Amino acid sequence: MTQDQADEKRIKGTLYYDIISPFSYFYIKQRHRLEKHVDIQPVPILLGGLLRATDNRGPGEIEAKRPHTYQYCVWLAEKLGLPFRFPEHHPFLTVAAQRLLVGQDAQWNMVERAFEYVWVEGKDPNLSWPEFCQYLGLAEDTPKPDTPEVKVKLISNTERAKADGAFGVPTLVINGHAFWGVDTIDWALDYLDRPNMFKDVAYRYAGQVPSGL
Repeated sequence: MTQDQADEKRIKGTLYYDIISPFSYFYIKQRHRLEKHVDIQPVPILLGGLLRATDNRGPGEIEAKRPHTYQYCVWLAEKLGLPFRFPEHHPFLTVAAQRLLVGQDAQWNMVERAFEYVWVEGKDPNLSWPEFCQYLGLAEDTPKPDTPEVKVKLISNTERAKADGAFGVPTLVINGHAFWGVDTIDWALDYLDRPNMFKDVAYRYAGQVPSGL
């Protein structure tokens, strides 16, 4: 089988991300585990907008959860053997950076560079915008995107993520099924081996268990 034939056999997948998320950084650094089977398209969204739309909150917004989550990230980076450094402050606003990635139709090379700027260099793009742009291979005088087209596209991406079942990032969507979180890579791989998984009685029931509250 040629490489082109192998590529044609891969199913399409969408990965929704926001560079605010360290777990998205961990995910993209492991995406090679899936790429033999899935042609993954990275799609930038605005996590804050998705959280509001799904009545959800990020761990950085929950005082009791914040230090646990951040320290877990340090441990996980060590476990995965990945360079990792928290930015100056977190969370921070990612609107400008996410709009830039939308406007550039950023593919994996640029997406990885954006994440590395935050989670390897430990920097907030808002505080060093020219340097961030250069890090992505763009001119240092690249302006922060402010066109209606880019704004609408980022909003549309975020709305699409919600429609696809996402309530946080990273979320991989394949065949209409949403797999949220870095720890669902194994689940997604099992699903690819068992494409009828969600038709099983146990899965169908778990997907519609009524609330007792």
